[in-house]
Amino acid sequence: MAGPLMDPDARTPTPDAQAAPAKPDVRTPTAGARGTAREATTHPHPSQNPPEKPTHPHRIAIIGGGPAGLYAAALLKNLNAHREVTLWERNAPDDTFGFGVVLSDETLGGIENADPVVYAALEREFTRWDDIHIVHRGTRQTAGGHGFAALGRKKLLQILHARCHTLGVDLRFNTPAPPAERLAETHDLVIAADGVHSTTRDTQAHLFRPDIVNHRCRYIWLAADFAFDAFRFEIAETEHGVMQLHGYPYASAASTVIVEMREEVWHAAGFGELTEEESVERCAKIFADALGGRPLRSNHSTWSTFRTVVNERWSHGKTVLLGDAAHTAHFSIGSGTKLAVEDALALAACLEEQPSLPVALAAYEAERRPVVASTQRAARASLDWFEDLARHVGQPPRRFAFNLLTRSRRVTHDNLRLRDPGFTEGVEREFGCPPGTPPMFTPFRLRGLTLRNRVVVSPMDMYSAADGLPGDFHLVHLGARALGGAALVMTEMVCVSEQGRITPGCTGLYTARQTEAWRRITDFVHTRAPGAAIGVQLGHCGRKGSTRLMWEGMDEPLPEGNWPLVAASALPYKPGSQQPRELSRAQLTDLREQFTSAAGRAARAGFDLLELHCAHGYLLSGFLSPLTNRRTDAYGGSLARRLRFPLEVFDAVRAVWPQERPMTVRISATDWAEGGTTADDAVEIARAFAAHGADAIDVSTGQVVAEEEPEFGRSYQTPFADRIRNSVGLPVIAVGAISSWDDVNSLILAGRADLCALARPHLYDPHWTLHAAAEQGYDGPGVLWPAPYRAGSRPPRTGRTDAPKPRLTLRS
Repeated sequence: MAGPLMDPDARTPTPDAQAAPAKPDVRTPTAGARGTAREATTHPHPSQNPPEKPTHPHRIAIIGGGPAGLYAAALLKNLNAHREVTLWERNAPDDTFGFGVVLSDETLGGIENADPVVYAALEREFTRWDDIHIVHRGTRQTAGGHGFAALGRKKLLQILHARCHTLGVDLRFNTPAPPAERLAETHDLVIAADGVHSTTRDTQAHLFRPDIVNHRCRYIWLAADFAFDAFRFEIAETEHGVMQLHGYPYASAASTVIVEMREEVWHAAGFGELTEEESVERCAKIFADALGGRPLRSNHSTWSTFRTVVNERWSHGKTVLLGDAAHTAHFSIGSGTKLAVEDALALAACLEEQPSLPVALAAYEAERRPVVASTQRAARASLDWFEDLARHVGQPPRRFAFNLLTRSRRVTHDNLRLRDPGFTEGVEREFGCPPGTPPMFTPFRLRGLTLRNRVVVSPMDMYSAADGLPGDFHLVHLGARALGGAALVMTEMVCVSEQGRITPGCTGLYTARQTEAWRRITDFVHTRAPGAAIGVQLGHCGRKGSTRLMWEGMDEPLPEGNWPLVAASALPYKPGSQQPRELSRAQLTDLREQFTSAAGRAARAGFDLLELHCAHGYLLSGFLSPLTNRRTDAYGGSLARRLRFPLEVFDAVRAVWPQERPMTVRISATDWAEGGTTADDAVEIARAFAAHGADAIDVSTGQVVAEEEPEFGRSYQTPFADRIRNSVGLPVIAVGAISSWDDVNSLILAGRADLCALARPHLYDPHWTLHAAAEQGYDGPGVLWPAPYRAGSRPPRTGRTDAPKPRLTLRS
């Protein structure tokens, strides 16, 4: 199914882009191939064409007459008129489902380069607009500068039909395609573009190995016989639950309208018992304000649940998957048709460029898979946001609108500020930003501690201690980052006992000497980096201890000098790891005392904040996860029982930690493994710690079991923080591949996090926060340049860049 909506990242302006439009950055046939394509449009006599390369496909079969199949057919025939290209489509030429489709400027640039005839036909039909209206609780927020182009799906197919007929493609409508295996016997290449319900993929599932996930919302694709004046999101809070309308114009008097809601809301509203006509009438009544009282119409419209399709392989032998058959991305970012067209462009280019079919198909997949994976991550973030829409509707109107616009994490605070500075400034005012202050430089209070900005140096194990003692390295490491402008600098996990260390290089707080060494570091931060706070993270290795230093073999057992391990259950971390002993009741009491003793030393050492480490598979985390806690006593079994020991430790530490100083808890919000902790479990874990007095939850994920399968990507852990913050009402610290100040501003302003913890960026640049302020032109109380560094508060000059521009072009 083609995606009817386009994420506002269809056009992401930059300062340079505002002066001159950027060239399209998409894969198209090479210059030589494009030349052939343009020559082919004039249909020269066959004798004037170069012979087909023997390794290139001559007889091509295409299964499916949607945009992916049709555009691939046109491109491949256009590139070589001698090819025999046959397309099978089981439906009639005029049969189509859905109404409007949206294409991005990038995709259109690729089409223009590859086939100006198709581009010109599309350009004549496009409806364009810039604004997005978000209607929520009786108010409408408008954000401009987004740049959309849409046309009717039927019109798109007609253009592609005409192009294929002109080029001589054999289009066989009302004709089911023979099986791909049989076509491969008589054709050089079989392109399976048979959609999300691909028969080719399903009958050869053992070869393509698809992973198909059905999601939690029901939606129906409808149309209205008038044109919205902008892309429109409308939220309806009904007695049955939250529903939403997504609508946009695709012709001068027609708009696509999608109505979507959670499955349980759909059932409660009785849609499951209604006919198609009754459903359409009900939707028109619910969204009568958006429609101006006008009716909706359908086209064989049914309530569906979205399916995310991922395939381990996209090709086998002569058969290759294209478009929705290979992958899907949720319609809320409008990427279905975009991805299909770009797949066709890349496949055509690779077939021209590569010496053989196997190499070409491998090159096509290698080129497209990273792009598709990135799009699917953004689409999944958008899908999840809409599935959990009820969590966000309580936000103030402007902040809600900003949250919606930035839901995929591709649209950010900075590019929204470029697109529509008035809208973004309004959101900042509603949030409480003083004039000229980026959201990341607003203060935040935790108990008696006021942080001057929202940046945290995330805990990072340095493995550089001797006998648990922090030394000069730790002073320089933590001191440099405190001088670098972050509001809060966190230590690595500081171990509560000698046997609680991960490696021989881990620091501790189990001796008086260690306390004094830490005091030296906190004194430096407080005296030399005024305004910066320093926090300690307390933990115990559990079953993940007695291992080598990270750079000598992460999680690998020590070759000698091992110490015994203890854990919630007697389960080794991975094959070859030391097997821990299951903790007895008496040992649990001893461990709790180790944590409280370390907390008392941390208070005397002068730390401003204490974080209890209940994540990443270490001892307390091992109690929380059902994959690592197999106990049959009162500390195992249900989530409430698995929480019991971590909460006992938290209560004991909170009792000795000074009341005016905040205490946070780091958790793994998912184990990224079947049967492990889920996002819903994480909400309950956070709720339990909040009830016991936690001031914030530091939301990480994974590292609990060795067989985890994380879904890495930019800011990939922040949705878990968002869920906890907006479900529990407790401040959260977001972590996980947050790499830019734009990310921080976006997350804070959208209300997905209260603080952002960054690790690797602070290893790359200890003064990351100071530089973020300089790059945004900010000089205020949210960040302070140390007096000795103030001369470096502006970027140093580089080489000359003002060479005179050429004025004349001389003829030879």
